[in-house]
Amino acid sequence: MIKVLFLILLSSNLAELKAVERVFLDPGIDPLSDEMVNAINSLNTTWKVIRNFNTSIICCLCQMFHSYLTILIKIAEDIPERLTLVNNGHTVIHLNIRDQGVCGSCWAFNSAAAMSDRICIASGGELQVELSAEDVLACAPRMFVPANGCEGGSAVFAWNYWNDYGIVTSGCKPYKYAPCNHTAAGLALPHCANLKPEEPKCEEKCQPKYSESYENDKYYGKKCGHIGKYDNGVHRVAKIQTEIMTNGPVEASFIPYSDFFSYSEGVYEPVYGKEEIEHAVRIIGWGVENGVDYWLAANSWNTYWGDQGYFKIRRGTDECNIEDKVYAGTPDFSR
Repeated sequence: MIKVLFLILLSSNLAELKAVERVFLDPGIDPLSDEMVNAINSLNTTWKVIRNFNTSIICCLCQMFHSYLTILIKIAEDIPERLTLVNNGHTVIHLNIRDQGVCGSCWAFNSAAAMSDRICIASGGELQVELSAEDVLACAPRMFVPANGCEGGSAVFAWNYWNDYGIVTSGCKPYKYAPCNHTAAGLALPHCANLKPEEPKCEEKCQPKYSESYENDKYYGKKCGHIGKYDNGVHRVAKIQTEIMTNGPVEASFIPYSDFFSYSEGVYEPVYGKEEIEHAVRIIGWGVENGVDYWLAANSWNTYWGDQGYFKIRRGTDECNIEDKVYAGTPDFSR
């Protein structure tokens, strides 16, 4: 089903159309109302919305904290106009969309997913492991300040933790927060708003009867840091593209507006509301749709949200600061 999704994206209409001038709607409209949905869909903009979210927005986001360790990247000479993990030859990777549940663990969830992708790609598909978001969530914040990982964290925590301590697999430490209903759809799941996350606890041991010890189950990273923080827009975009096409998905944090929660399809650019709390996702490719450059990203609010869990966001304009805070690293198989 995932391959079908990417084929649809690759075969989308490539006609060159002029980008329309950005319009912002009346801020008095309820961001989760049918009125807002109808208002956005009536605009001649690059994306569409549905009534996609209930009032439990805040539990799906996370406050992010950042530092600025920069990865040195030599920009590739031939960057394609379009790239996904499929058409780049990386066919054996973790394309599944997961659900972070009631915990605001986006920073841990999407870093662990990107690291898992990179291990698979770097090993030529031989190592198909899923690193533990639970291990990152519970144990990475201790490197900096005491924190409840469900209330926020940082990609810096996660990538430095991979580099310095290593991360075990989900087989050793499975994610403890079950999927919940983030959307307004009538799903057979408990509503996130009705749940309260248990505070993560760092336990350096695997679940009972797991075949490996905690230390032996670890995978390590190296050369972890930020991409293109101090570059201008064109060079920064090219460095992010080079990193993705060379080593795999990256983690990016951005500050979506209120209208993002109702995203359904197309290339997102805000037209309504205010900036919300920062959120982290995986960027897995890029392309052009109706003349508009976009990043293709994977979210962690289950497949019922957005375009089967994915979304596109305008590329090259640092939309919602998504090109400003991008993180990556490479697997270290020597440890």
